[in-house]
Amino acid sequence: MIRGKITDAVKSGRILVSDGAWGTMLQNKGLTTAECPDEWSVSHFDIVTEIAKDYLDAGADMVETNSFGATAIKLEHYGLSDRAAEINEWAARASRQAAGDDRWVIGSVGPTGKMLLMEEITEEELYEAFKTQAVALQAGGADAVCIETMSDIEEAVIAIQAAKENTDLEIICTFTFDRTVRGDYRTMMGVSPTAAAAAAVQAGADMIGTNCGNGMERMKDIVAEMRKAFPEVPILVHANAGLPVNEDGKVVFPQTPEEMAALTPDVIRAGAGIVGGCCGTTPEHINAIKYAIMNIGR
Repeated sequence: MIRGKITDAVKSGRILVSDGAWGTMLQNKGLTTAECPDEWSVSHFDIVTEIAKDYLDAGADMVETNSFGATAIKLEHYGLSDRAAEINEWAARASRQAAGDDRWVIGSVGPTGKMLLMEEITEEELYEAFKTQAVALQAGGADAVCIETMSDIEEAVIAIQAAKENTDLEIICTFTFDRTVRGDYRTMMGVSPTAAAAAAVQAGADMIGTNCGNGMERMKDIVAEMRKAFPEVPILVHANAGLPVNEDGKVVFPQTPEEMAALTPDVIRAGAGIVGGCCGTTPEHINAIKYAIMNIGR
């Protein structure tokens, strides 16, 4: 394999660039609110492949898959639960076709929306859903899974275990944090960056990090806390294009590619080894981040 392991690349000192938002890109290609975004990996395979290629052409070293909501549990909303394996495999195939042999494909695994605390779902049901997703992503050509946008430690741990026990994929686990009135950071379940990272590493994650919820300017604080707790574990950041604002009844993320790129060195100095984008980011943002990383220290 030409590309090797992501963890080895980061630990060797490389700063890697990930991709950006998928939802907005799909909507720009014609996805409607009534359609299942993940199913487009099958019915609109060429378009999904094109989005992955756009991010890779912008300079990304890795690209995620169009599978964020593709557990059988989430797909139930569209009546597609029985197609979970198919949809995930095709999502990975699309990104692999775009990435070729020399860049990585990261299987996107999002939360189910069901809460163990409220007894909406059992641990066994979560495990089976995440197992199906991870196995299918590997079958389609993924190198790793990114278990992302997590807020509940229990759900994240189950997802990590399902991937680790049933695949050979590298495992990234990222949580979403909000800044409290005290100025520190917590998930909506009250989990700190240190506690989230500790749970993920103990469960078997190879990489940890944070995505969504914050722009690049706040991500450096979260990364610094994780880095202090775990000096050797690679950290990934997928930041929003700033904090959302309402413009004429529409939520937008206002940060330009240049503004986001200017903040990237601070996140890297805090300890991030992989940097990409989340809500509001585009191939232009990723290209600007790539150039910012290339010019650090010059």
